[in-house]
Amino acid sequence: MLGAILLTGYLGGAIQTHLRVGDPVYTHIVLGVAIWGGLFLRDPRIRALIPPKN
Repeated sequence: MLGAILLTGYLGGAIQTHLRVGDPVYTHIVLGVAIWGGLFLRDPRIRALIPPKN
């Protein structure tokens, strides 16, 4: 989980840099969503924070 949090901060800086220059940021956003999606599927503590709607 610590790695996902640190990579989120890193990707946030990369997104900001690319936005400032005018480059596309889609790959950074997709990578961040994939990291947190994988963590969501693997770690029950994250799933407990976001319960499914019935």
